[in-house]
Order: sequence, then structure tokens, then C-alpha cells
Amino acid sequence: MGHHGRLSSLLALLLLVNASMAFYLPGVAPHNYKKGDLVPLFVNSLTPIVSSNSQLKSVISYDYYYEPFHFCQPEGGPQKQSESLGSILFGDRIFNSPFQIHMLEDTECKLLCTTPAIPKEDAEFITERVKENYAINWLIDGLPAARNAKDERAEGDEREFYGIGFPLGYTSAEKDYVNTHYSIQIKYHAREDDNYRVVGVVVLPISRNTKEENGQLNCAPSGPYQFQYSDKDTITYSYSVQWIESTTPWATRWDNYLHIFDPSIHWFSLVNSIVIVLFLTGMVAMILLRALHKDISRYNAVDAQEDVQEDYGWKLVHGDVFRPPTRAMFLAVLVGNGAQLLAMAGVTLVFAVLGFLSPSNRGSLATVMVILFMIFGSIAGFVSARVYKMNGGEAWKANVALTAVLFPGIILGELFGLNFFLIASHSSGAVPFGSMVAVLALWALISLPLSVIGSYFGFRKPRIEHPVRTNQIPRQIPDQPFYLRTIPSILMGGLLPFGAIFIELYFIMNSIWFHRIYYGLGFLFLVYSVLILTCSEITILMCYFHLCNEDYHWSWRAFLTSGASGFYVFLYSALYYFTKLDIGSFTGTVLYFGYSAIISLLVTVMTGAVGYVSTLVFLQRIFASIKVD
Repeated sequence: MGHHGRLSSLLALLLLVNASMAFYLPGVAPHNYKKGDLVPLFVNSLTPIVSSNSQLKSVISYDYYYEPFHFCQPEGGPQKQSESLGSILFGDRIFNSPFQIHMLEDTECKLLCTTPAIPKEDAEFITERVKENYAINWLIDGLPAARNAKDERAEGDEREFYGIGFPLGYTSAEKDYVNTHYSIQIKYHAREDDNYRVVGVVVLPISRNTKEENGQLNCAPSGPYQFQYSDKDTITYSYSVQWIESTTPWATRWDNYLHIFDPSIHWFSLVNSIVIVLFLTGMVAMILLRALHKDISRYNAVDAQEDVQEDYGWKLVHGDVFRPPTRAMFLAVLVGNGAQLLAMAGVTLVFAVLGFLSPSNRGSLATVMVILFMIFGSIAGFVSARVYKMNGGEAWKANVALTAVLFPGIILGELFGLNFFLIASHSSGAVPFGSMVAVLALWALISLPLSVIGSYFGFRKPRIEHPVRTNQIPRQIPDQPFYLRTIPSILMGGLLPFGAIFIELYFIMNSIWFHRIYYGLGFLFLVYSVLILTCSEITILMCYFHLCNEDYHWSWRAFLTSGASGFYVFLYSALYYFTKLDIGSFTGTVLYFGYSAIISLLVTVMTGAVGYVSTLVFLQRIFASIKVD
């Protein structure tokens, strides 16, 4: 998360990746300061954090210069800093500040400003935010201002790390206090030629009832500052700066921020996922090697006396298994968009694991995800067209239009709807109109044409031929046992892919809602790979069981079996809401469940596509292996 490129440079980001191997990554070159140089302090949105022994109480962020806060403003008013698209979409709102910080110049107690009289309703607004554990977020040389936090892994084993942001105030003995003095500790690393680099920023906020007298600040220790809730109440803000030399080089300055909570749990998660995959792989291998091999050799035995009616199980449905499903258009569209999401997630994770999407390049992860989603619209169009043509679809214009518009339209529509709730609550997380237009322009100028081009090439390709002919009259399906009926089998199947990812999902949700930097990217990439394998194997397994019971309606069931993992993600989100969060406002609850629904939908469509394609390949293979009279 560092310096911010303009929107026009975003499209060049992928082109820069190859060049960046030899140089510093875009936007994260080190900045050298001389003694006495001005070191700018930028302010970002205020966000809720979790203090010790408490739950998250809000999900709404606020602009630093939102009027009811009455924070000190720079001369000439705050100026917005340019940011990347991803940074804006994820709620960053960065402005300059009135702080005067100079390299290696310590400051003991400097007046920032004294606010005008604060109206009672604004004082109440501030104390409400104090009760909700809001944190102030600053940036110095691209580094977030931090508080010293502790990760209590085991009794007597406390690891210190930098928690991003520091408290707006605190509550003690049922009284609310606002932090009015900021003790800023900046760690620097000395280089040759009297150059210095910033390698750490820690802020120790204090509540002081100091007053300004004739332009001078009385810095003698005084009691904490508490609102009197009178319209004459003012706040005097002050700060001190201390420069501390550090041996930490610039290249590793983020290490204290990139704290992996409970690495042993990540390993447990990975081992748990791998055990699930090995179990499923063993089951699939047993079916393929024992049952199928035995079946195929029996079916292919050339014996004039053999009666076809002796066939049983999956061979009996060979004339119906490739019958086009109901709503083939909708299925093709979802599979196409799922392939698009799969490619986006995979390529983003590869870039992230290789270190291209470092948190020092602010918003780069979100930016690359948006750009890749737009570019991989071509994959959506191609896959959708191939699946639709294979299933005998002829309304190709409708398929092209729905693939390009339906799923991105649902996601963008939900996000725009939630944006109105953010606007109504005066949240800084509300995406500005210009950024909305930029996202729509990216979609209209990149994703839409590429999706149409992908569909064109998909329809140009010859139709995927099935290894067996489909009978004209559908075969009757016998009654199925309870566990193989549609809903029970789908819910059972979706449980295993979810089981492979749920521990990592917990850390991702902590990162999203608690404003922590998620940095278990290596773990995440492995869990992503395990998820794909689990989805493939569980759908193949369930499909084989259904075929053995002469139920050949596999298409939608294959999609929904692995796609049900998204349903479990939503249930897990609800559990997380009731156990980890303490959100009192209706708007906060709507936002939480709205975003959770979007994430669950994305997981459903992505995993469903994996299940459908892997089952299709499996069926093509096994039915190509048998001779049919």
C-alpha cells in the first residue's frame, strides 16, 4: 500500500509486472530524506478496531475531516491525494494534514490547533465513536501509523507487532475520553551520504486536558480530557515527535505489520484440507481403478451369449446421460462466469505469492483483481458459448448478451445498492460517483467487448461431441434413496469443499472486518488449489453414485454440489456475525450481510463451475471407454 498511481496508469500495471523484476515494484521505491527535510503525514479514514476483550461494534468508516470530528485542518483546507482504483474501492480516503514533521528534528510539545466550540450533537457523535472503538489512521512515507499490539498465542508467550491505527479515545469507569495529544515515534534507518529512510511509525495517544494560553501551549501534565457537552467546549490538540534510530533496513520495514496470527492454525488448516483431498482422491481412485475398470472390461467382453439386459448401474443410462439439461442457457452463463472468477483468483494469487501485490503498494491487490476480472471476461464468453453449443442451444445472441451482462450486472447492482446505505450513513467507504463511472467504463470498454469476442470464438469452434448417442425417449428414473435425493446430496457434497477452506476463511474475514493485513498468501494459494481438487472430486464421486442408481440428471446437480460451499460460506458469515461482532446499527447489519452475500455468490459460481466441468470431463472419459451396441 504505498504511493498511488492515477486511474490511467492502472491498465499499464500488468505490463509493468515484467519490467519490475529488475527494478523496484511500481509505486514502492524507497524515499531518501536529508536531515531537516519535511516528512509529510497524511491522514486516512477512521475505522473501527477491536480492543482487548471486546467485539467489533461497527463496519462503517468515516472521513478524517468529516465535520462532526472537528479535527485540525491544514492551511488552505485539506487536499485529497491521488489513489489507485483498488485503494478507493476498499475505502481509503487520503488527505494532507497540518502536522509539521522534519527528519531527525525532535519536537517536545507542539500545538496543532484549538477547535472552535463543539456543538453538543457533535460531542455526542465523537463519544459514540469512542465507545465503538474507532481508530485514527495516518500514513508517513507510505507506512501506516501503528499502535503496539500483542498476540497472546499461549500463556506467557506474547508476541508484539504493529496494529494498524491507534484509538480515537477510550472509556474508563463509564466515562469517555478523547485522545488530544499524539506522541509520534518514528524509526529511521541511516544510509550512506547522510540519507535517512523511515522504517517504522508508532503513535502513543494520550488524553490531556491542556489549554492554549496566548498562543502558547501549557504542556504540564493535566488530567484526561472529557466532554462537558456544553456548546462552549473546545479541544486543544498537540503532538510530540521522537526520532529513533533502527537497524531495520527499508526492505523489511513491513515485517512488523505483516503479522501472521497463529501460524500453527494455518498449518492445521492446510493439513486438514490435504487430508480431505487425499481421502477423496483415494475414493475416486478406488472407483476408477476397481469399479470402472471391472465394469468396462465386462462391458467390452465380446461374448455373443451376453444379454444386454444384464447391464446395470451407470452403463444403463448411456442413452440419457448427455441429454441437455433444463435451463441450459442459464447453466452455460454461470459456468462461463465461474471460469472467469477461477482464472481471476488463480492469477491474482500467483502475483500475490510472487510478491508483486505487496501491501506497501496500497490498493494494488484490489486493483489487479478488478482489472483481471474485466480481462477474463473473454474466458467467460468462450466457456459459456462452448457449453451452450454442446447442450444444443441455438439462441446464441441471448447467450452472448447474458454472459456479458447478467452476472457482472448482479454483482455491480448489489454493490451500488449497498453504496446507498454507505452514503446515507455518511461513511467514507461510499464509492465516489467518479469511481463508479470508472468501474462501469472499465466494464463497458474492456469486459463487455472481450466477453463478446470470447463468445464469438466459442461459437466458431466445432460442437463438443459426446461419445454416446442420446435416445429420443427419456428413460424413467427409479426412486432414489433419501441421501441421493437432490437437496440432501447437494448439501452433503458442498460440506467437504467448505471444510477444506473454513479455517482460512476465518482469517480472511478477520482481515476484512478487523482491518488487518492478511499475509498468509502462501497458505491461501495452497488452500485455493485444495479447494479446486476437492470440488472436482466430490462432484465426480456424487455423480458416480447417482449414475449407479440410474439417475442421469447430473448437470445442475454437479454445479450445485460443489457450489453449495458458497451456501455454507454464508451460514458461516452469519455465525461469525453473532459470535465475533457486536454491530448495533441496522445499516451496519445490512452492509455486513450484503457483502457476505456477494462473497458467497462469488464462491458458489466459481466452485460450481469447477464441479460441472470436472464431471463433464469424467463422463466423457468413462462413456468413451465402453462399447455400446
